[in-house]
Amino acid sequence: MSMFLDTAKIKVKAGNGGDGMVAFRREKYVPNGGPWGGDGGRGGNVIFVVDEGLRTLMDFRYNRHFKAQSGEKGMTKGMHGRGAEDLIVHVPQGTTVRDAETGKILTDLIENGQKFIVAHGGRGGRGNIRFATPKNPAPEISENGEPGQERELQLELKILADVGLVGFPSVGKSTLLSVITSAKPKIGAYHFTTIVPNLGMVRTQSGESFAVADLPGLIEGASQGVGLGTQFLRHIERTRVILHVIDMSASEGRNPYEDYLAINKELESYNLRLMERPQIIVANKMDMPDSAENLKAFKKKLAENYDEFDELPQIFPISSLTKQGLSILLDATAELLDKTPEFLLYDESEMEEEAYYGFDEDAPAFDISRDDDAAWVLSGDKLEKLFVMTNFDREEAVMKFARQLRGMGVDEALRARGAKDGDLVRIGNFEFEFVD
Repeated sequence: MSMFLDTAKIKVKAGNGGDGMVAFRREKYVPNGGPWGGDGGRGGNVIFVVDEGLRTLMDFRYNRHFKAQSGEKGMTKGMHGRGAEDLIVHVPQGTTVRDAETGKILTDLIENGQKFIVAHGGRGGRGNIRFATPKNPAPEISENGEPGQERELQLELKILADVGLVGFPSVGKSTLLSVITSAKPKIGAYHFTTIVPNLGMVRTQSGESFAVADLPGLIEGASQGVGLGTQFLRHIERTRVILHVIDMSASEGRNPYEDYLAINKELESYNLRLMERPQIIVANKMDMPDSAENLKAFKKKLAENYDEFDELPQIFPISSLTKQGLSILLDATAELLDKTPEFLLYDESEMEEEAYYGFDEDAPAFDISRDDDAAWVLSGDKLEKLFVMTNFDREEAVMKFARQLRGMGVDEALRARGAKDGDLVRIGNFEFEFVD
């Protein structure tokens, strides 16, 4: 089994806030002691941190659930509960995080040490010391902690490389990577020897360096899932320069120029923006018979079919086996990298705005529906949040919740929908009777 994994779906759950406490002062010489219940502690966040030592998402194959600790409950003497520590989850550089439900991109993590909160912990509930008023100096009201954010995430790794090697299987990409870097990719005389991306660092004779990724061989129809399909095409998206490796010896019986057109078509079909990246054509296997004649025919065909206003891509004849022409190719690649800016993978419109975790202020406070048993069902983020933070063990808290519902207009809305005295009203698993 391959130990490379570049996609994963996981669930994260931030910690709940601690419950507030109901307590009163009971010292011997303090008459009429007032409320003294403290607030609950904050729940822990789930935070992704980029770790440059990681290369794959393999850790997420076996551990798909990440849950932060909840905050401690409030205590007597007005003491707050302790806040929970954040849960730190390490991810490799180049990890894109999406909300699995909406498909929106939350963040693109590319810098070592970069942090992003993927799930916010709930705030602690207030203790009864917070509810004291001149009219009610000794309230028996406290709040439960706010629930932590829970979401399902889709992780996608797109390796960080300056240069990407693309081409049909067996054109010599892995051999080229092995001779220009210290990488040791698998090399064999059969198709799809490379089944995972390989990464290596190149240092030119002039002292410049850059990262090169050898991607598994593409074939016609790859953008529709043929062969290895789109499984590894994502890794070329971060590259700034593409080295298009072509077998000029035509040892596989294919036409070099047709190969060139076919691979570009697959890149364009997968992501039109890949064609914005500058390409260098690497005419490989020039030590083989017929390679020189095929290169002449290739150049002629390329010139005939290229737009006269577009600049022809550079072509470098090389032989990975004899190391012919490699230094010139690497110097030209480094020079092209120097003048090629980074390509932004995502527009701001594609990124989900990071906002305060809570209910949407623009969303309706509640929604009313009818269940099969004729019960009225109340739902909505704001209403459900009030519900879970209400301590139903305390009568005063229940009365406060009833007043909040009335203030939100729930009573009037139920009445307008035809609710009658004694009808059953349901919020989650909690049921009560409507009193007109």
